Amino acid sequence: MREVLFSAGETSGDLNAAPVAAMLARLRPDLHLVGLGGSRMREAGVELIEDTVSRAVMGFAEIVRYLPQHLVRLRRLDSRLATGRVALVVCVDYGGFNLRLASLAAKRRVPVLYFITPQVWASRAGRMRSMARTVTKAAVILPFEEKLLRDNGIDATFVGHPMLDRAKDLPDRATARATLGLDVRAPVLALFPGSRAQEVEHLLDPFVGAAREAQRRIPGLQVIVSHAPNVTIDPARCPYAVVRAPSMTVLRAATAVLCKSGTTTLEAAVTGCPLVIAYRTSALTYQIARRLVTIPYIGMVNVVAGRGIAPEFIQNAVRPAAMGDALVPLLEEGSAVRATEVAELAKVRAALGTPGAAERVAEMASRLAG
Repeated sequence: MREVLFSAGETSGDLNAAPVAAMLARLRPDLHLVGLGGSRMREAGVELIEDTVSRAVMGFAEIVRYLPQHLVRLRRLDSRLATGRVALVVCVDYGGFNLRLASLAAKRRVPVLYFITPQVWASRAGRMRSMARTVTKAAVILPFEEKLLRDNGIDATFVGHPMLDRAKDLPDRATARATLGLDVRAPVLALFPGSRAQEVEHLLDPFVGAAREAQRRIPGLQVIVSHAPNVTIDPARCPYAVVRAPSMTVLRAATAVLCKSGTTTLEAAVTGCPLVIAYRTSALTYQIARRLVTIPYIGMVNVVAGRGIAPEFIQNAVRPAAMGDALVPLLEEGSAVRATEVAELAKVRAALGTPGAAERVAEMASRLAG
């Protein structure tokens, strides 16, 4: 039986690959789905070769330690590609690993569908030369990516952002707050310190400090912390309730959110929740990133907007008092600052396309698998 090999290396990739796999399984029951990923992909019908999500790491310095494991994993996958059983490789995000896998597949004459391509518009634009040689089809999720990749010889199609599918049945604020056991009348600040242990290690303490600063200035402010899978939040460092609910439910309940850079910032746009963005990593990783990153913003919502619609605090600027100052007007329902940001977030949501990304990508995969 011919196979489709999925490769997703972290929580977000697992989340976005799963509905594509589920749809492809319905479209093509003749194909066996296998891959690298996590529990969501397994539930969608993918036979996991390895659970890569629970072992995901980030940061240049941190990843170096895991290179030997990556090389072993790539050799095993190359052996699988050599059997001739693999009809298609579907790479999902995770550029450092998946670009190497795409190269192996191309050498074995196996087509490659890349869903959620590396952020070459932010850094390492030279990767596009490799992608043009190895990627058969790119399914991109940000509106400006299609033209950029096409201009560099990559067959790319904008499929819309997959989070729009997860946003189709969002609860209203009162329902979300009731679900989380919150007072429906008092303001709520949500903290999203990250989906990886390293992020939480660097961001939890200043996030808690910022929340305390906001509570000092807004009596009755409720604070909750979003809990990501595979991450432990030490209660000794966090005096607030940790909630294990879908991130968009938490955002719907919140009056404002303090979050790390990344996909959560776009989820805030989709749910209409004003935000402050922060990010801090190891000193070595930050110094390397400064030399590679070529865009002025780290928050995806600002990247899509093309301007700084949400405040950003990076590395040494991640200070509780300063973040608290930025949060307070966003927590005040009638403030002009809040109204302006909410209006800008609505424009970002409109730019993300329409629901149905998983269906579009699954249909692409079906055609490419032959």
